[in-house]
Amino acid sequence: MRKSRFTEEQMVAILREADRSTVAEVARKHKVSEQTLYGWRKRFGEMDPADVRRLRELEAENAKLKRMLAEREMAIDTLKEINRKKW
Repeated sequence: MRKSRFTEEQMVAILREADRSTVAEVARKHKVSEQTLYGWRKRFGEMDPADVRRLRELEAENAKLKRMLAEREMAIDTLKEINRKKW
């Protein structure tokens, strides 16, 4: 996937600017298409830049917790397998 020129916080800041002004003016100012702004609006809705940062932090924490849970489940399955074997 292509790397964007703008961070998510910048995208949201541009969207808030577009709320105060016309989409065409903001698109011209930041050198993006109007369709790009509408796509960003669909993705970020009414978020603030701080909300985007917090969402990213929560997603990272969630991924970490999922990894920890998967490792724990694997350890439990390994112990069960060891206990099933007859010595």
